[in-house]
Amino acid sequence: MAALIECIPNVSEGRREDVVAAIATAAVSAAPGVVLLDRTSDADHNRSVLTFLGEGEALVSAMTALVGAALDAIDLRKHAGAHPRLGAVDVIPFVPVRGATAADCVALAKTLGRTLADRYQLPVYLYEDAASRPDRENLANIRKGEFEGLAKKMEDPAWKPDFGPSTPHPSGGASVVGARAPLVAYNINLATADLAVADRIAKAIRHLSGGYRFVKAMGVKLEARGQVQVSINMTNFEKTPLHRVFETVKSEAERQGVAVVGSEIVGLVPQAALLAAAGHYLRLEADPGPQVLENKLLERLS
Repeated sequence: MAALIECIPNVSEGRREDVVAAIATAAVSAAPGVVLLDRTSDADHNRSVLTFLGEGEALVSAMTALVGAALDAIDLRKHAGAHPRLGAVDVIPFVPVRGATAADCVALAKTLGRTLADRYQLPVYLYEDAASRPDRENLANIRKGEFEGLAKKMEDPAWKPDFGPSTPHPSGGASVVGARAPLVAYNINLATADLAVADRIAKAIRHLSGGYRFVKAMGVKLEARGQVQVSINMTNFEKTPLHRVFETVKSEAERQGVAVVGSEIVGLVPQAALLAAAGHYLRLEADPGPQVLENKLLERLS
């Protein structure tokens, strides 16, 4: 059985669809067998999340080509968006899917980091399970200061990259590469343009400020929609489920006289996360998984 791994590069471009398409094409063209499962772009964030599936060495080849295409097409000196970013390809996590381990993904992250540094003279930091030290496990710590503050940050020996030069790539900044468990990127949009409201709610739910253990969150302004958003990364949807976070955000928003207008999932999501939400809201008395028609068909066909 092939060891399948998911790789989810976050690219700092969400407005030029042709550029994002070309970057994705560069990846799959470089590595036969690597499949693009999903591509999600957001103009306000000016960011795209691409989800690839493949085997280890092929994914390294695909991501190397993707970063090269992104560096050619994206200049962060001319980039603006609501989402924080450190590099043209901001972050590249590897996630084990089938027949692969966390250790396999850590090894791939290190191989890719070294390759990107050597080929493109790009500074690379390792994060999450691949982090070289505890203060680099959290992506937010590495990204703090963003591209604009990166040159100054890298003057500090404590922020010497794991691979590559000790100065930023002129137009591409730096990339963060790592290995992690499956994550759900989940955003909740509010019926207000007041960013302070989203910031207060994000603070209430994120772990770093006393909220849910497996939640990272921040407030984001969606200029094109005239709204704000609570942008959330859920690092363990089994221990902190989507519906619990949604209800907390809804309750906190109502306390401030604001309604929730909708929510969105960025990229792909494990089926179990959605079934848990369905079970909660429908008050199902048993696990709905075995009753899903498509699951039964897959069982019979496999």
